[in-house]
Amino acid sequence: MSTYEAAGVDIEAGERAVDLMKDKVAASRRPEVVDDASGFAGLFDASALLRYQRPLLATSTDGVGTKVMIAQRYGKHDTIGIDLVGMVLDDLVVCGAEPLFMTDYIACGKVVPERIAEIVGGVAEGCRLAGAALVGGETAEHPGAMGPDEYDLAGAGTGVVEASAMLGPERVREGDVVLGLASSGVHSNGYSLVRHILREAALSLDTVLPELGRPLGEELLEPTRIYSLDCLELARSAEVHAYAHITGGGVEGNLSRSMPGHLDALLDRSSWTPQPIFGVLAGYGRVAQQDMDRTFNLGVGMAAIVAPDAVDAAIRLLGGRGLTAWVLGEVVPGTGQARYR
Repeated sequence: MSTYEAAGVDIEAGERAVDLMKDKVAASRRPEVVDDASGFAGLFDASALLRYQRPLLATSTDGVGTKVMIAQRYGKHDTIGIDLVGMVLDDLVVCGAEPLFMTDYIACGKVVPERIAEIVGGVAEGCRLAGAALVGGETAEHPGAMGPDEYDLAGAGTGVVEASAMLGPERVREGDVVLGLASSGVHSNGYSLVRHILREAALSLDTVLPELGRPLGEELLEPTRIYSLDCLELARSAEVHAYAHITGGGVEGNLSRSMPGHLDALLDRSSWTPQPIFGVLAGYGRVAQQDMDRTFNLGVGMAAIVAPDAVDAAIRLLGGRGLTAWVLGEVVPGTGQARYR
């Protein structure tokens, strides 16, 4: 007799995973979240938007790419969900939007309740760090399409910004200053190149390199820094004109998206030192600087474009929140590009 279980889908395991993650998800709750007894939808009280004169809803969706393969190989699953939140919700804050809520989707070859709970627990922790609520999600078991230890995850988030307070290229002025906000490491971009380097150099994730002082797997799985609350507080406290989330495409590629067509961001490469992991990847992979620049964040996870007289206060404010920031460059006449001197 054919059954769903015989086909590889374990409904009871899925239910147990839901039970295991409930407390972690509850930790991300916001007061606007409304319970739906059926569990089919996540509800958010939109009357919270009445305090806005013209609220603009912002939305973003993303995944974490092949970084999940590092987590699977290393057997560490509790931080990959934080990476997902960083990829999704930190895109929202670029326009000045406050993240409100998020949903996630996990596809796996086999539901292992404890593993799924670890993944979702990371998503919930990331939402808490971003000030957002995890209002729902889905776990799908795909036997035959994925191996028993394989999974992938994606998510979508929604935020809100007052129309008059929206940040972006139209606010940027000649003479503005570009601040670099430190990344926590590789974050969640460039892992196809990372895995290629590991294969070519025959590097194990258990290798402890002197430059890192810990196993390579732990370094590569360092969770993405979540900037949402830092950036929102900075925008409330200082004259911020634009942000750029530094993801795939590197500093130049992403910062160019926040520049108007008649100005450039002129950057000083000597203003900071990338973390040792980037030197390890460049050295073992014999990766040219141009490829490093357009693949990795190189230690800059977010950039802020601020008025000249806001620089000192901005750096102090971010430092007080445990986030290193520095003068990365300046805004000069140009053609809408970010470039190094």
